[in-house]
Amino acid sequence: MERRKRIMRYLEAIPKIKRDITSQEAEEKEETYVANLNPNLRDLSDDYLYHINLGKTSSNLVETFKDVKFICMGGSASRMHEFAYYIKDLIGFKVPFGFDLKNLCEPSDRYALFKVGPVISVNHGMGCPSVSILLHELIKLVHYAKAKDVTFFRIGTCGGLGVKPGTVVLTNEAVDGLFRPEYRLMILGKEKVRQTKCSLEVIEKMEKIGKECAQRGEVGDVVSGKTLCAHDFYEGQGRVDGAFCEYTPEEKKNFLKECRAHGVTNIEMESLCFTGMLSHAGLKAAVACVTLLDRLNDDQVTLTHEQHLDYQQRPFRLVGEYIKQSLAAENNKN
Repeated sequence: MERRKRIMRYLEAIPKIKRDITSQEAEEKEETYVANLNPNLRDLSDDYLYHINLGKTSSNLVETFKDVKFICMGGSASRMHEFAYYIKDLIGFKVPFGFDLKNLCEPSDRYALFKVGPVISVNHGMGCPSVSILLHELIKLVHYAKAKDVTFFRIGTCGGLGVKPGTVVLTNEAVDGLFRPEYRLMILGKEKVRQTKCSLEVIEKMEKIGKECAQRGEVGDVVSGKTLCAHDFYEGQGRVDGAFCEYTPEEKKNFLKECRAHGVTNIEMESLCFTGMLSHAGLKAAVACVTLLDRLNDDQVTLTHEQHLDYQQRPFRLVGEYIKQSLAAENNKN
């Protein structure tokens, strides 16, 4: 009789167990806005984001970062420190009297990260491997902080193809040296391929803002096109002034013309990883890089110091205006 009672109690509890499981699964789905997230993260009681010196439980990630809407990335720490102050003034973010913007991952000497209200400004180093390390930890940061509808920007410099120096290029597709819109990496002895998609919605809005900024004289030309992402600065980009060069200047020139024929507008070293990883994560991504030279004409940058400073500011102004307008539109809704 007692055994029968236990069985009946168990059967009566099954609907509740199912409801609890369904509720738990719904919560797990609702608590992240990241696609293809590593399922092993659920089993971690804590997760130390080593390279940016932040911890899942020790750094109050939800309290500190839940309001983040934009993550802006660029190569050097000093440039992104400058951008942090630029965006602070642009959106009117107030730092308490006597305080300064702080590098939140200062104990780690790998990256520098500044939070300016809903904006993160962080440097990613040079090349896809460095970007990959940072993006893994930033994507997990977005997940742990439960940040919603986050847009990532890469702000940088590049070599142009058929456009004059000072042109801001918006990447509509990142391609590799064989003109494939694919981010390829080796995982456990197998090649994995991820598509390099940018957010067309963001690009279209940035093109419109670019025209407005150009009319005000804040930027030069703003164009969109394919970006060729190379894995090094010299041979991978067809330069003839590196330590090694096993091709002729004529072969280099023909390759760059072929790039142009494939719709390539600029060359840099990070867009494949940047767009490939963020597309895989289901997060919006856009790349805005200013050209320092036209590679069809030259290999070496010969800008004056003043020109260099002005050109580096142009993506700041474009992305900054995008952020400013987006925040204003959001405030009007509320």
